[in-house]
Amino acid sequence: MNSSNLKQKSMGKKKNFVLDTNVILHDYRCIFNFEENDVYIPMVVLEELDHFKKGNEQINFNAREFSRELDLLANEQLFKKGVEIGEGMGRLYIMTNMEYPSTMSKIFFEKTSDHSILAASLQLQEEMKKTKTILITKDINLRMKALSLGLIAEDYINDKVTNHNIFDKNHEIYENVPTEIIEQLYSQEAELPVEALDFASDIEPQDCFVLRSNRASVLARYNPHTNSIKRISKERCFGIEPRNAEQTFAINVLLDDSVKLVALTGKSGTGKTLLALAAALQKHDAYKQILLARPIIALANRDLGFLPGDEQHKVAPYMQPLFDNLNVIKNQFSYQGKEVRLIEELQRNNQLVIEALAYIRGRSLSETFFIVDEAQNLTPHEVKTIITRAGEGTKIVFTGDIQQIDSPYLDMFSNGLVYMIDRMHGQDIFAHINLVKGERSYLSELASNLL
Repeated sequence: MNSSNLKQKSMGKKKNFVLDTNVILHDYRCIFNFEENDVYIPMVVLEELDHFKKGNEQINFNAREFSRELDLLANEQLFKKGVEIGEGMGRLYIMTNMEYPSTMSKIFFEKTSDHSILAASLQLQEEMKKTKTILITKDINLRMKALSLGLIAEDYINDKVTNHNIFDKNHEIYENVPTEIIEQLYSQEAELPVEALDFASDIEPQDCFVLRSNRASVLARYNPHTNSIKRISKERCFGIEPRNAEQTFAINVLLDDSVKLVALTGKSGTGKTLLALAAALQKHDAYKQILLARPIIALANRDLGFLPGDEQHKVAPYMQPLFDNLNVIKNQFSYQGKEVRLIEELQRNNQLVIEALAYIRGRSLSETFFIVDEAQNLTPHEVKTIITRAGEGTKIVFTGDIQQIDSPYLDMFSNGLVYMIDRMHGQDIFAHINLVKGERSYLSELASNLL
């Protein structure tokens, strides 16, 4: 639950929260986010967590970390009277003596893990009628099932973004700007103090915008380090030329070493990954390594173990879109050109590496241009884990389309990409560019808009 909701809850009667497995896999410290209310975990949840402890994905890490947190709290009272979660917080209970009510049997014939969690919630509600029982789950279908039984069910929204404006973020267009200001930006200095603009108070660090007078216009960006507005010109980047204002802004911040964290959002075909990769190659001399990674979201609940071959062969199908972008850049040059030879040399020397995001855990990334593709499929905790891997001289670029989320327990308001944008907004080393126009092809743009 978010802090504002919890404050409202704390003003009312104490409540009982029953946690589903997916909540713990999403946030292993979730039990500390319910203030003075009591938290109940059905035994079936612990059994399910056992199946997730082995592996390198974030959910495997969360399963192991929750077990450690539970071990620190556990004593002989955990399964009887519960244990104190912390000062000013409620108690934690593990539910062991659970029955399968006849009400459940009439509606749900199969005794699955989800149905056992529902049964535990229903039993707790019957036993403690004076205290409101709420099931917390990120599974929408399970919430619907709970409602059919008269149970209150809610999503876990502790890290859910409430500032919806960031989803519609586009560059600002400021009209009726004095012509002399635009002329000054086109002069040799190409920058001016931010105070010269009447709307300076509306501008935040690394904001990109268009200034227009009745005779001219200019693309500009606010540099918080110099407290000035600087003109942005179209710049060809390792064979890739920006086709619109947003792409021009994106290349500008991608090539700026003072911007250590960049978020590129936009629908499919807007050039997010391509621009990030082109900028990384353009800046290859400034970094020891270019690293491209993306999370693996397996289809039909099948993990990598179902695929043949070794580690590299297993992840290859998931990494193919990154190789496709690399080939697009190669195709901008002659097959025997120096740029193509450079790319191949960087790959041979492991200075240009494409791999699954799961294999990044635990590494310290120094002097690395790190591109994380499909970041909308990451949880807030995963994004935090990635960013905290950054050492000196590292730049991290997250790209993603918040309308194409493959993870079953994330949405437009709870995924790690928008969470990071919301929290980092206004920081002087962070820039967010929302790419609007699809440039892949007319067909791609048409399908993106109409289908």
